[in-house]
Amino acid sequence: MFVDALVGEKGLLETVKKRQEFQTLEQSIQRSREENAQLREEAHRLRSDPMAIEDLARRELGLIRQGEHLFILKDRPSTQGR
Repeated sequence: MFVDALVGEKGLLETVKKRQEFQTLEQSIQRSREENAQLREEAHRLRSDPMAIEDLARRELGLIRQGEHLFILKDRPSTQGR
């Protein structure tokens, strides 16, 4: 009976394992809720703030305004130590 209470289907080890799984799932749900809140906020800003749309277009698509100039800088290999 002791062995069953320790390692059985409803034993102590199984209960500890299930609690750990439950905590992991709770943390995953919390992260998903936080991510959803961030996405809702971003969607709200994109619907209501033209500057947010412009910022996203500049970052994601590399767009520039009319009259602006785009400069692409490339790293050069270091010549130090030669």
